[in-house]
Amino acid sequence: MKQHHEAVGYLPDERPGFIKLLLYAIQQVIVMFPATVTVALVTGFQVSTTIFASGLATLCFILITGRKIPLYYGSSFAYLTAIASMCAAQGFEKVDGILPVEAIQYAQFGIIFSGIISIAAGLLVRFFGKKVVETILPPSITGPIAMIIGLTLAGNALSDAIPNVTDVTAESIAWTVVALVTLLSTIVYSRYLKGVLGQLPLLLGVLTGCAVAGILYAGGWVNLFRAMPAAALEASAWKLGDGSIFAVPAFSLPKVSWTAVAAIMPIAIATIPESTAHMYQLDVYVNDVAKKKGKKMKYSLIDMLDRNLIGDGICDMISGAVGGPAGTNYGENISTMAITKVFSVPVLVVAAIIAMIISFFTPLIQVIYGIPLAVIGGLEIYLFGAIAAQGIAIMIDKKVDMFSSKNIAVIASIMVIGIGGNYAFGGNIPFFGLQVPCIAGAAIFGILLNLLLSIGEKRKKTQAQ
Repeated sequence: MKQHHEAVGYLPDERPGFIKLLLYAIQQVIVMFPATVTVALVTGFQVSTTIFASGLATLCFILITGRKIPLYYGSSFAYLTAIASMCAAQGFEKVDGILPVEAIQYAQFGIIFSGIISIAAGLLVRFFGKKVVETILPPSITGPIAMIIGLTLAGNALSDAIPNVTDVTAESIAWTVVALVTLLSTIVYSRYLKGVLGQLPLLLGVLTGCAVAGILYAGGWVNLFRAMPAAALEASAWKLGDGSIFAVPAFSLPKVSWTAVAAIMPIAIATIPESTAHMYQLDVYVNDVAKKKGKKMKYSLIDMLDRNLIGDGICDMISGAVGGPAGTNYGENISTMAITKVFSVPVLVVAAIIAMIISFFTPLIQVIYGIPLAVIGGLEIYLFGAIAAQGIAIMIDKKVDMFSSKNIAVIASIMVIGIGGNYAFGGNIPFFGLQVPCIAGAAIFGILLNLLLSIGEKRKKTQAQ
């Protein structure tokens, strides 16, 4: 009976054996890495500093939440445009793909202030109850927001998995083959493997994809592996020799910039419903594992929503203080936990420590940089789709009435604004002279529309009784 329970998965307060713990943690790091590093590359932040900040913030989040909420903190795509607009307004440009130190310092100031928004939301929940957030963010909002978070990233997944070329070349064929092998092998592993191996489909999928890429390289056909740019070491705080072995991440202190605050701080509004949606996802899947194991959770995850939001805000401040981008708890890591049924908090603690260690050792960074983009793309197709699918799971679990005209209106508006804004305007909707991030715009519109359509609803229920 004990072996059956172990095969089902691990609850937040359960700890796997050392080898399993290490493997699960490595898998979480691999899952976190593509999106977190992509944010750093797009914004121009230092990659090593970003990885370190994600690990440090995750450790702090786990401590703040009393080691009860299994979430990994990583860089958020929601802030990309805000940071770019701040840099453009102040005339900063990237050099070899990296922002000047002063630009990062100004952005850090805005990121630290963005944490105030999440903290304020968490305090509202703490003093007035989660009903406040449930009224503002019911499942009819958090569900579709989770869906558009996954679906708006679909383009990123496909562009990484399939090269955008008109001519068929050996490289384009190899690229697509490796992406397909990664995707299909990950799906097969998650569907058919049992026991410990059944809980490592994403790690095994990456290894399979890399193995195929290695065979293609060894056979002299094409090299899909990547090299770390030299500029990644230039801003290191301290290097051992030439930095080829050990280099301290490029930490920096924030500088006052109210322009950065105005550009970056409001974006935190988009991460609140995203973070709330993640808590609903966790609650659904963790309770399912507990039920299958014949156990009862000692606490309700959704009842810890206030700690989650406060933790998110403090983590933004921590990441901003050392030179990392703003972020949130990661849907990719939640998808991994949902697929593997491993919700162990100790696993995430070890993952955070591994991420911090990686940030100091150049060869480890080079290994991760070396993962072919085709492999990452194949993995992203599965992960981003799983995020969207979990949005549907939220609405099913919370029994959202899909025949309600109010719910249909709210869900439809969020989906079209979120997805349409991404594909029609590249992620930012032009609105009366403002560039509104599509996810933030969809969330705000959905919240306001739901509140508007809820006027008089309570009175009608009272009269019906």
